[in-house]
Amino acid sequence: MKPLLHNEKISKIIDEIKYLEKLFKKLLDILPSFNITDSKILPYGLKPHTRSVSWLVEQVIVQQTKYRSKELDIEDVNFNLPDTCLHDCEITENGNKHYVNIKIHNIEGKENKNDISAVEKLYFQYVANPEYELIYACFGINFENIKINFDKNYLTLFSPQFIPIYVNPRNDKIQATYHHKVILRTREEFIELLKKSSKSITLG
Repeated sequence: MKPLLHNEKISKIIDEIKYLEKLFKKLLDILPSFNITDSKILPYGLKPHTRSVSWLVEQVIVQQTKYRSKELDIEDVNFNLPDTCLHDCEITENGNKHYVNIKIHNIEGKENKNDISAVEKLYFQYVANPEYELIYACFGINFENIKINFDKNYLTLFSPQFIPIYVNPRNDKIQATYHHKVILRTREEFIELLKKSSKSITLG
């Protein structure tokens, strides 16, 4: 019976990813482009550097999701969370709560390995909260002078539980490309793998 229970839990995560993917695709159809600032402030345009605008773009995505909750058929979106939180927002639909971390990718640049999460934070959250499931949603953008445009064709969602685990020894953070081979593993296997892969002393 144990493998069956594990498979059910894995299937639940896969179903959650599919649901959120459908939700965010619907959002992308109505998500507006926006100017970062006035052209008088940046007369020569904005340098296409994702990190410089990522927090602001994430806020646009999260707040637009909440603002358009009726159109998206969701109950609520909570984004008033501590900076230390692993997720950027909590999306509630039919009593179900989804913990989502938003990532941003410049579609005109190369897709390299990115820092996904500090191993310690992920490890302790998953150990302390057995029902906690984190989902990453990566949106594609491009720069047009001072305007940020969302690419409707770029959207990828994934669970950290299913990614290839590579921990950067310099900062003890999991790194992965947003598009990667999915490795289905149980929560217990994931937690154990985090523990083995980390160089952090506090993980013991």
